Amino acid sequence: MHTIISKYSSDLVSALKLDAMGEVPKLGAAMLQAWKTGSNIYFCGNGGSAGNANHLANDFIYGAGKGNGTGLRSESLSANSAVLTCLANDIGYDNIYSEQIRVKGNPGDVLVVLSGSGNSPNVVNAIDRANKMGLATFAVLGFTGGRCKDLAQFPIHFEVHDMQIAEDLQLIVGHMCMQWLSLQNLSTKQ
Repeated sequence: MHTIISKYSSDLVSALKLDAMGEVPKLGAAMLQAWKTGSNIYFCGNGGSAGNANHLANDFIYGAGKGNGTGLRSESLSANSAVLTCLANDIGYDNIYSEQIRVKGNPGDVLVVLSGSGNSPNVVNAIDRANKMGLATFAVLGFTGGRCKDLAQFPIHFEVHDMQIAEDLQLIVGHMCMQWLSLQNLSTKQ
């Protein structure tokens, strides 16, 4: 166990030093703009990344706004099992997120895809739909970044080949943005 702890810790610290960290302020800035204009921030992912999408949506609704009187309008597209199973059954699993974006999304909103591989058709289709509708698209990615790396307007790509560290990085990026946003003065909020 000590060997795993040492290697995991070392790999995570190394990942935090990758160039992808330099892209995180762009996500923070887009979230701040969405907050000021009352736009929505949507998160989605699969498996552990879906769990992270749920977690981060909560953090931005509540945690970021504790000192500002209100949180961000954030939603995890992964959270509603009735919607997910209906869409998967009726129009296919590949469209569970793109259809929600089609119905809910507006120009000025932000989509944040969380993915290890960046190749799952449902997140690829979500980015494609969001791009066509004028949303700002971000993707926090591991491994090679996959198709999402090329499609997202703002990829935050950590070239790590460990799914658990890739998923940890999704939360770390989200938590950094949340803590920064919680310090912003929204007295100019429109």
